[in-house]
Amino acid sequence: MKLTRLLLGLLIPPVGVFLEVGVGPTLFINILLTLLGWLPGSIHAVWVIAKHDEQFNRQY
Repeated sequence: MKLTRLLLGLLIPPVGVFLEVGVGPTLFINILLTLLGWLPGSIHAVWVIAKHDEQFNRQY
């Protein structure tokens, strides 16, 4: 599932972020970055997905 989220984060950044964190400020930031350009949105999406997984693994 993580690979799917990462691929969606690269191809359609807001979808990857939505699947990872849901609706919230992070999603809106990613939408704005994606509107500014595909590359900033993709970088942010991959970063959010990687950091969220890292924090989730620390808790368990």
